[in-house]
Amino acid sequence: MPPLHRETLEIVTEQDVVRTRHRVRQEAVRLGFKLIDQTKLVTAASELARNALVYGGGGTMTLETHADGGRTTLQLTFEDDGPGIADVEAALEDGYTTGGGLGLGLGGSRRLVSEFELVSHPGGGTRIRIARSV
Repeated sequence: MPPLHRETLEIVTEQDVVRTRHRVRQEAVRLGFKLIDQTKLVTAASELARNALVYGGGGTMTLETHADGGRTTLQLTFEDDGPGIADVEAALEDGYTTGGGLGLGLGGSRRLVSEFELVSHPGGGTRIRIARSV
């Protein structure tokens, strides 16, 4: 089923990360998500947008809304053409980092959403799709 709404935002600067967070919150509010669910989505989106910028050299976030049987889903897809993730399973474990951070980003983002899909290949970029429903 095609999305009710779809838009893509570029992530090439720190300001784009801020704009991405703002747009996700705006859409979550419009769709009627509770404050806690808005916060979870915005937190995950912020982490994934920052990863696309820092580790992927920039990328995009595609925001889509879907309706199915009285349920509305906000889906966010982050894509970059960076170096990819060599060991996806390790990258999802808390404490794993290649950049000197705490290593909570990907695993934490996965825990904040109802759907999480990560596809990455060394040298082939990364695509992460997350979603929550209201």
